[in-house]
Formats: sequence, C-alpha cells, structure tokens
Amino acid sequence: MGANERLTDSGIEIKSVYRASDLKDFDEATQLGEPGGYPYTRGVQETMYRGRLWTMRQYAGFGTAEATNERFKFLLGAGQTGLSCAFDLPTQMGLDADHVRAEGEVGKVGVAISSLDDMRLLLAGLPLDEVTTSMTINSTASTLLLLYQLVAEEQGVAGSQLRGTIQNDILKEYVARGTYIYPPRPSMRLVVDTFAYCAREMPSWNTISISGYHIREAGSTAVQEIAFTLANGIAYVEAALAAGLELDDFAPRLSFFFNAHNNLFEEIAKYRAARRLWASIMRDRFHSTDPKSTMLRFHTQTGGSTLTAQQPENNIVRVTLQALAAALGGTQSLHTNGFDEALGLPTERAAKLALRTQQIIGYESGVADTVDPLAGSYFLETLTDEVEELAREYIAAIDELGGSVAAIEAHYLQDEIEAAAYEFARHVERGEKVVVGVNKFSEDVAMKTDVFPIDEAQQRAQVDRVRLLKTTRDNDAVRAALEDVRSAARGTSNLLYPMKIALSRLATLGEVADVLRDEFGVYRAS
Repeated sequence: MGANERLTDSGIEIKSVYRASDLKDFDEATQLGEPGGYPYTRGVQETMYRGRLWTMRQYAGFGTAEATNERFKFLLGAGQTGLSCAFDLPTQMGLDADHVRAEGEVGKVGVAISSLDDMRLLLAGLPLDEVTTSMTINSTASTLLLLYQLVAEEQGVAGSQLRGTIQNDILKEYVARGTYIYPPRPSMRLVVDTFAYCAREMPSWNTISISGYHIREAGSTAVQEIAFTLANGIAYVEAALAAGLELDDFAPRLSFFFNAHNNLFEEIAKYRAARRLWASIMRDRFHSTDPKSTMLRFHTQTGGSTLTAQQPENNIVRVTLQALAAALGGTQSLHTNGFDEALGLPTERAAKLALRTQQIIGYESGVADTVDPLAGSYFLETLTDEVEELAREYIAAIDELGGSVAAIEAHYLQDEIEAAAYEFARHVERGEKVVVGVNKFSEDVAMKTDVFPIDEAQQRAQVDRVRLLKTTRDNDAVRAALEDVRSAARGTSNLLYPMKIALSRLATLGEVADVLRDEFGVYRAS
C-alpha cells in the first residue's frame, strides 16, 4: 500500500476528495428512494428512529438458567428493551449437560439448556407476551424454539402472541463457526420445517436470522460479509420454495444479523448496500409481490474480533464507533459488546456500560432526529455503490458454483474468508493497519481488569439436575415420543410437531438430537 493510498477494510480505494462528479450516474429515485420504500437504501421504516429507537438487545447467557435469568432481569431493569440469549457449547452441539463431551464446557460461553425444566427456570418471571427474545442457536434452533413455546403456553401466552428471533442459520456454521451437527442438506430440512411450523403456529416470530456476523468474525471483509450472507439467504428461500412454501408466507419473517467494525463509513455503506441488494433479489429474482418480503431487517452486534486484551478500556471507544455506524446504517436492533470481552464473559459493570453506550447514542447524540442523515454524501453514496457492486460479483460467482450449499461443499466461501483474514493479519503485523495499544501506542504495563468468574458449582448443579430428570420422568412416554420423531425424520412430515410432544414429555435436547444424528448422520469437515 502506497504512502498516500487509503483503502477500506474491503480494499476499496478512498479518494482524498469526493465531488458531485463522482455521482454522475447516480439516480436518486432508483438508488435512494424514500425511507420505508423500495429499495430501502434509506431504511425500512418511513420515520425510522423518529418513530421508535432501535431495540437495545444486550446478549446474555452463562452458567445455569437461574443465573442467566438474573442477568436478564438486571439488564431489563437498566433499560434494555429486548432479550438476547447465548447458549453454551454443549447446547449448541445437541449435547446434554451430563454428556461426557460436555464436561468442562457447561455454562461457559452461554447458558446450559438441556430440557423443559431448564427453560422454565430461564424464563421465570419474564413477560413473554410483551418482551421480544432473540436466541443465538443454530443446529438445535428448532428444539430451543419449541421449549420457549412450551413455557409460554404454560404461562398462558399463545404462540400467536410470541415475538422474537431464532438464529437458525446453519449454512454459516459450515463456513465460519463450526457448531454444526448434521450434513448441510438434512440441516436445511430442519430450517425449512421451522419456517413452515412458524407460519402456522407462531406467525409473528422471525424464523431465521441470516448471519453475516460470524462470517466477519472469521476474518471476512465487509463486502464478503454481505455477499456471503445474502447468498445464504437466497439458498434458504430456494429451499423453502422447493419444499412447497409460498414465498410471501415466509419471506416477511426472514431477518439478518450483521457485524459492526471500526471503519465507520464502510460499515454504514455496507448496511445501506445490503438493503438495496436484498430488495432487488427478492423483487427481480424471486418476483415477490409483498413489500414486506423485500425489506431487509437486521440486528447488529459490535465486532468481538476487534476487541483487544491490551488496554481493554480502549474497547469502549471502539464499541461506541461501531454502534454509531449501526445506528447511522439503520439497524433494527443492536448489541454493544462489553469492553472486557477479549478477556472473558462481560462483568455486570461492563454489560451496563455497553448498554449505556447505546442509550447515550440514542438519546443524546441527535443521530435519531432525522432519517438517514448521511444520504446524498458524495463519499457515502459512492462507497455504497462500490460495496454493492463488489458484493454482486461475489453472489454471481456463488451462483455459478450452484448456490451457497454447493459453494460451501466446494470450500469456496471458506477459502475466500481465510485469504481475507490472512491479508488483514499481514497488514497488522507490518503496521500498515494500526490497532491502538497493540502495534502502536502500546504500553509495557498491563492494565488490571476484573474478569467474570466461572462458577464450577453451577456447572455441577446443572449436570445433577439433568441426571435427576432422566430418572424421575415417565421414560416409557419419552421413548414412545422419540420414536415418533424418528419416524418423521425417515419420512417427509414436519419434524417440529413430534419434537414438541417429545419435549413436553421431558425428552432432553440431547436425546432429540441423538435421534436425528442416527437418521441424518453427522457432518465431518473435509
């Protein structure tokens, strides 16, 4: 990179000055439109944050269901407006807390949920008819959704009243994250069965959060993040149509999940380009007639991979810039990371400060006073066009390979992300990319920071609770219900109906996953 050259994180060259001539082919009507109208470059609601601020949805989950329930109530008391739940690795991988492979991982990176009993404790005292809940879960998303619905029904809340989101995005697991269980194609069946189930039983629930966040965390560029995410979205739409679902019955409940990194203007351009791209994909490729199907609604989380263990309080500034980018880019909900998350789970102090960051931006900065305040900027509109064009090229390349599933099986997406991550690391190592406190302005003295404690007694309590459940329930009823799940897996009927019955009889998450492992097989990365 030349001494005077400036590039975005995606390698787009930035000119020293932008003028009206840079937008000589710019058509305001087709490239901008009006807020709340096609192509939604300016936002999916007409009034955006003048009507209501984005949902402040802080991610939480650790230890036992009781411990996470306490954190939920702490955050709601601090002014949070939506719940977001992290699950531990065994839960994500379809393993009960008492499984031998779960040892040492129970409750560590999220809450341990093995059964209906656990979900009851997680949601105790929460107004499920009022609060929206996001659950970051993929391979076992349908199981967690059904457990949530069962607890709500016990509280007298019907499925039609429930609002929230399950991530349920299995394709990015093969590309960037690794918490897959089954091979891609049977996994896609579970996703589509969930679409169909929710259309009938939980019509206000977002059935998937198609996630670029983890693609970015794995090292992708901003352009790759939206290109690969939207390509995955195309694959989900095609799978649902192939299964006989009507496009405008399920497409309005598709949602997206993006990252926010430090390059302020590229991140804002990324969100605007993503909305415009998805609108054209749904209208021109899939011929949607419902405007709601063409709206890209998304949640944003600030970039975990950008946080540094060195001088961790610097992360407060990074998170603030990233949150500002999300707000200027028109996000529907936002999670701001704790400054201490490069060291461990966020402490209560860090979690509250992260929420206060959102609140200050929302209530004090003026960012919510007008819709899309940067629209018409020579620089931003040019950058939005360039991000969109580069993303279209990637989507075309994935189409040439046969779509996302085929591209994943060919390792194309993985190779592109790995190459981008390597290139970024080289720039940091050579000092061409400055990371304050790491390769510039570093200090020899480490800053003392409180670290979230892991309670091993909570882990043991969770294991004991699962073991007790398995000896005190009606095991004959559980076995019969699990056989019905097996029969459905061998056929073509919707899996969620027999799964719900099995879970209501206290079959565990791991037992349901074991039945599907037997029938679908287990995916092994090449």
